[in-house]
This record gives sequence, C-alpha cells and structure tokens, in this order.
Amino acid sequence: MLTPWIPFEWIVALRFLRQGQLQTLFILAGVAIGVGVIVFMSALLAGLQANFIRRVLSTQAHIQILPHPAISRPQTSTHITANQTELVEAVIQPPAQRTQHIDQWQTIVSQLHSLPGIVVISPVASGSALAIRGNSSRGISLIGIDPLLHYAIIHLDEKILRGRSALSGTDILIGTDLASDFGVDVGDKIRVSTANGASSILNVSGIFDLGNRGANKQSVFVTLKSAQNLLGLPGAVTSLEVTVTDVYAAEIIAQRIAQLTGVEADSWIKNSAQFFAAISAQTTANTAIRFFVGLSVALGITSVLVVSVVQRSREIGILRAMGISQGQILRVFLLQGGLLGLGGSMIGCLIGISALLLWQNLMRNPDGTAMIPIVLNAMLFIVTFGLASITGLGAAVAPALRAARLDPVAAIRA
Repeated sequence: MLTPWIPFEWIVALRFLRQGQLQTLFILAGVAIGVGVIVFMSALLAGLQANFIRRVLSTQAHIQILPHPAISRPQTSTHITANQTELVEAVIQPPAQRTQHIDQWQTIVSQLHSLPGIVVISPVASGSALAIRGNSSRGISLIGIDPLLHYAIIHLDEKILRGRSALSGTDILIGTDLASDFGVDVGDKIRVSTANGASSILNVSGIFDLGNRGANKQSVFVTLKSAQNLLGLPGAVTSLEVTVTDVYAAEIIAQRIAQLTGVEADSWIKNSAQFFAAISAQTTANTAIRFFVGLSVALGITSVLVVSVVQRSREIGILRAMGISQGQILRVFLLQGGLLGLGGSMIGCLIGISALLLWQNLMRNPDGTAMIPIVLNAMLFIVTFGLASITGLGAAVAPALRAARLDPVAAIRA
C-alpha cells in the first residue's frame, strides 16, 4: 500500500535503486571513495600548507614597512676656461652610509590602524653592531623591540630555552649559537658597540632558539629605547612590522599601505616568492586532482543510470502508458542521481574523517607531536557534501532526459 505522504517519484526512484542493489552498492562505494579521497587530500594539504606558513612566518612579520633607500645623486665636475665653462664629467656621488629611518613613523602607525585587516603594528630599530665578550667579538644584528607588541607578531617568548623573555633597559636576548660561541649563559654580561662609537654593557636575560643557525648566531634583541640609543636613532625606527588577519592577502594590503603612506611596504609573499609559488602549485595540483576525482564519480553515476534506463525501458513505457508524465519520469532518475550522490558523500565524509584521524595518530614526530597538525574544518565537509550531491544530480541529467523521451509504445515492444 502506497503511503499518501510520499511523492510518486520518490517511491519509483527508491524501488529502482533497491531492484539494482549490486549496481547501487558499487556506485555508492565509488562515490564514497572519491569523496573520501577529496576530503583527506584537502584537509591534509591545508594542514601541510598551514604548517609551512607557520614555520616561515614564525621569524618574520606578514608585512615589513621600510624607509625608501637613499638615492645616489649625480655630481657635475666643470672646467673653467677664459671664455667658457666646460662640463668635464658627471660623477655619481653615493649616499652617506648611515642607518635609514622612517620619518614620522607615529603618524604612519595611526594611518595603518584605520586600514581593515591589520592586527598588530610593532616599531623596530635595527642595525649592525659588534658583540664583545673578553677577547672574542662577533658581528651581530641588533634589533630593538617593544616586547608587548613584537611578541604578538613573532612569538619569541615561546622560543626561549633558558632565562626569561622580559626585557628591561639593560637586558639582551641572544641566540643559543651565539651563547655557545661566547661561552655565556643567563646572567652573564656582553658589551655591544656600534659604528657611531656608542657602547653598552648588557645583561643576558634569555637565550632563544629560532630554529635557524644563522639567526641564532647574529640576531640579538634589546628594548626599543636601548637600540635607539646605541644606533644613534633617538625616537626613530628603521621598520614597522605588521601582521594581518589573512596572510594570503598580505601583498594586496602592502600595496594599499604603500599608496596610503608613500613608504616602502614588502609582504612575506614578495620576500618569499619561491615559497609562495610552491604553495600555489600545490593548491593547483590539489584542485586538479579533486576535479578529476569528481569527474570520475560523475561518469560512474551517469553510466549506471544509463544502464538502468536501458534495463527498465519496458517499465518506463508502461508507466508512460498509464499516464505518468515526462516530467515525473525525469524527476525519478534525477532523484536516483541525487540520492546516490547524497548517500555516497555521507559515507565518503566519514571515510575521510576516519583516514585523517588515523593519519594524525600514526604519523608522529620523534617528540610525540603530530607531524602535520590537521584541523577538521566543518566548512570543508559541508562544501564537499554539497558538491558531491550536486555532482550526482548533474550526472543524472542525461540519463533522465533519455528516459523521459522514450516512446511508450516502442519501449513496451522492446
């Protein structure tokens, strides 16, 4: 007995799917495997890219604002004779070798806070210096920071191996390799001298590891005021470090900053062009794989439904002879495609989640942490679920049209 609340098309579509159980199971398995592969690869690649970007941006800001480089000025040399002044040659006069700074940086910071997408702006005063310990000396990159702002950009406080990350006017943070070269530890003293003759004895308050040997040997951190005094930059800064909400929009925001303020703004995308190109290539490859997997799923559903139309030509002819409209026949096969896509996508999402959890538990670093941290984003599953269902519906269009156009008399005689 037919229940009155179930539409006729649903009853016929479900009956056709049950009658061809083996075909239905095979196509459901194919859709599920395809969706599972898409979910697994998408989440894995997203986690891999996020991990790479986190590592690259752990020691640099998303955008760095710098002063414009000094421009070399041509100097003309003349020779004066009794009757005329003669141009002898043009000499390019190089700019004076001094630390460049950003003019009116406080005004620029105020302007940047009005732009959407900017999270933190940290002033930095940096330059070359010489670290001296006894008879040993090393060339270093002296970086003056405001710890409260700078640690929100580069999490230096999380990279401290010994000591503390807090900085006062007489403190300095040094890398583990520089500490090893000097044979110093927390609480020891280091003299820092700059080219302008300024010198200061600073206390090693913390030793960090940035994961880069070159940075651990050369980079040292002091308070912003200490660096300004040592570098001869009273109240000035050499750069502004900026973080944004969307790291992939950093270049667009950097261009907007340059237009607004007239300063030079370099994004991590520009500074790490090869790395960004590799990330983009990975994304393109993943999109191509997902497209071809989706195409194979669509072709599988289409082939099964075409066979179903051929096998059920007589039944379709009888239904048409009983007064069933072409539109109802069309909806029967569209429903079959939609249900196959819907059911396969549900199973596929479960397969993808299971594979991701299994990967995360098995693939571990020696210290026990996940090799590639994977975040199960609900939007990924919603989008995949919707696209798989639409793909199943779209794949059923051609077989559904063929079924709807069958001549009932010819179909019954076949």
